[in-house]
Amino acid sequence: MVLAKQYYFYVLLCADQTLYGGFSTDVAKRVATHNAGKGAKYTRPKTRRPVKLIWQQAFSTKHGALSAEWQFKHQSRAAKLVFLKQHGVKLHW
Repeated sequence: MVLAKQYYFYVLLCADQTLYGGFSTDVAKRVATHNAGKGAKYTRPKTRRPVKLIWQQAFSTKHGALSAEWQFKHQSRAAKLVFLKQHGVKLHW
């Protein structure tokens, strides 16, 4: 049996308390890459690391995951916090 490839939208809480949304097919590997300072330009500065995975959602299509990432990134911080709260993420500052 061949398993269908999964695509993921994920959200990271950065060390400076900012939020980062991304896309990957291997979230654990991608988080490790961010924490190594070799991920996205946004997470490279030492002030943003370490990052912590706080949310991930699987999609059966790349388009679905990329759409979720785009929607998350193009909203205000307040709206991002509402999204996370609606999905059961409890942030402790």
